[in-house]
Amino acid sequence: MSTEATAPAAYTREQQETDELCAGAIRALSGVASIRYRGRRLHDGHRPLPIHSSHLQPNAALQDLPSLRGAADSVALRLLHTDAALHKSLCPVEPVARLVFELLEQLRVETLAPDQHAGVAHNLRHRFTAWSHAFYDSGLAEGASGLLLYTVFQMCWSRLTARPVLEKTEDFIEATRWSVSSQLSGDLAGLRRHRTDQAAFARHALAIAHAVDAMLQEAQAKREGDQDDAGDARAQAAFKLLLDFDSDNDHLPDAAPLGDSRTFIDGKGAYKAYSTAYDREEKAGELVRRALLLEYRERMDARIASLGINTARLARRFTQLLAIPQRDGWSFGEEEGYIDGRRLAQLISSPSERRLFRKEQFLPQADCLVTFLVDCSGSMKTHAESVAVLLDILLRALDQAGIATELLGFTTGAWNGGRVKRDWMRARSPAQPGRLNELVHMVFKDGDTSWRRARPDIAALLKADLYREGVDGEAVDWACTRMLARPERRRILLVVSDGCPMDTATNLANDEFYLAQHLKQVVARREAQGAVKICGLGLGLDLGAYYSRSLATTLPASLNNELFSEIAQLLGGCKRQSLK
Repeated sequence: MSTEATAPAAYTREQQETDELCAGAIRALSGVASIRYRGRRLHDGHRPLPIHSSHLQPNAALQDLPSLRGAADSVALRLLHTDAALHKSLCPVEPVARLVFELLEQLRVETLAPDQHAGVAHNLRHRFTAWSHAFYDSGLAEGASGLLLYTVFQMCWSRLTARPVLEKTEDFIEATRWSVSSQLSGDLAGLRRHRTDQAAFARHALAIAHAVDAMLQEAQAKREGDQDDAGDARAQAAFKLLLDFDSDNDHLPDAAPLGDSRTFIDGKGAYKAYSTAYDREEKAGELVRRALLLEYRERMDARIASLGINTARLARRFTQLLAIPQRDGWSFGEEEGYIDGRRLAQLISSPSERRLFRKEQFLPQADCLVTFLVDCSGSMKTHAESVAVLLDILLRALDQAGIATELLGFTTGAWNGGRVKRDWMRARSPAQPGRLNELVHMVFKDGDTSWRRARPDIAALLKADLYREGVDGEAVDWACTRMLARPERRRILLVVSDGCPMDTATNLANDEFYLAQHLKQVVARREAQGAVKICGLGLGLDLGAYYSRSLATTLPASLNNELFSEIAQLLGGCKRQSLK
C-alpha cells in the first residue's frame, strides 16, 4: 500500500492496482467510505492519514502482498476501534514514549480483528513477523537501545496475541526480556485484560512507554562519552526517522485551500459573470513576435536536450495505456484460425501443408484526445520554462503514439478587473456581481495540428506578459466544450496549476472562495457527465480538493523520467467508460 511507498520510484500499473485493492479493503473493513489514495498516499477525504506505528512505516523489505494487506488491515482496524481524540489527548510528548505508545495502540486494535476474518488475522501476523525479521536482519537491534525496544515490542505483541515470541530471535532477546520483565510484568498483564477498553488499556500502555523511556535515558547517561558502540549509534540514527512524528507530512505538498463561499450559497450555487463582452479566445502564437518565438524555441530545445528524456519509451508507454486493439484486416498463411478457402487447393497438391488458415489482425489504435490546460496566472511565471519543457515532451510523445492532443491556456485580459470592473463601478457597484474580469483563453496547439508544426507556438508559454490572473472553473468548462466537439471517443483533460483560482477583483467583490467553489462545481458536473475525464497536476500543491485524480510535483527538481512515468500512469488511470 502507499503507506509503504514514499520513494520516488515510477508508479507502475501493478502498484496502482495494489493500492486500489488495499484502499478497498480498508473501506470494507473500517466502514469509512472516504478512504482513497491521492498522490500515492492514503487519505481520508482530502486529509492525509498519518501512520505512526513503527511496524507500518515504509520498508523496502515489506513489499510482498501479504505485508501490504497486513498494513492495510491494521490501518482499517485503527480507524474502526480507536477514538482519535482520546488517543491524541493521552499520547505522550516524549519521542521514545510516543513511539512505544503508538505501537501498543496499533497492536491493541489488531487483536480486535473479527474472528470470521481469518485472512485478516493472518495478514496482521505476517506483517508483524516480517517487520520483526527485517528489523533484526538490518542490525538495528545490535545496540543497547535497539535491543531494548525490540525486546519490549516482542513481549507486548506476545502478551496481546497470546502467542509465543518469534522463534528466530527468542534466544537473542532472552537476557533483556528477563531483566525488564520484573518492571513491566503488571502492565503487560493489563494489556491483554483491557484490550477492548481503549482508556483502560492506555493506562498500562503509558506506564510501559514511560518505563521504557526512563530505561533508555538511564542507559544513555551511562554511555555518555563512549564512542565505541557503533551498533547503538546506528540504531539511534535509524530511530531519529521513527521518532520524527511532527515531520510526517513535510515531504508532501500543501493542499489547495477550499472553504465555503457565502456568495455561492446565497446564489443557490449559481455562478455568474458580470459581463462577458470583453472575453476572447486567442491563438497564443499570434500574441508573440515570430522572432521572439524562435528564440524561446531554441531555449526550450537546449533545455530538453540536457534532460535526456527517453521520448520513444514514453510514447510506447502511452500506447500501452491509452490505445485499444482495433481490427485491422486479416493475416493469411497461418497454421491455425479460420480456414482460408483460397488455399484449399494446396491441401490436395501438398497434403502436409498446414498454412491454410487466416487470423484477424489487431493493431493498437488510440481513439483518444488528451488536452493540457495550463494556468497562466502570475504565480506560474516562475514555472513557465519548466512547464513548457514538460508539456512539449508530453505532446511529442503522445504525437508519436498517434494520440490527438491540444495545449490550451487561460488568463485574464487585465489585472484587478480591467474594463469589466470599471463597468461595474460605473453601475454603482451592485452587490455580489459574480466574476469581475475579462477572460482570455489561449490555444497554443489545437487537435488538428501536429506537434512538429506547433513547436514555435508552444514556446509562447515562455512569454511572461501573458501571465496575469486565473478563473479556473470557466477555463475547465471551455476546454471540455472544445473536447466534446472533437470526434475522439475517449477524452482526457489534464489541468496544470500551482494554486487555487485567483482573481483579485472577483474575490474582493464576492468572497475568497467564490471562484474555488465554482471550479469544484464544474469539475464535479463534467465528471458526472462522464464524457471527459479530468486530472490535475499540481506544482508544489496538492489539487485533490478540486480533482479526484491528481498528482503533485515540484519543478524543476522532479523533471525526470520518473515524473513522466507518473504522469503517463495518471492519464492512463483515467479509466475509459464502456464505448457504445
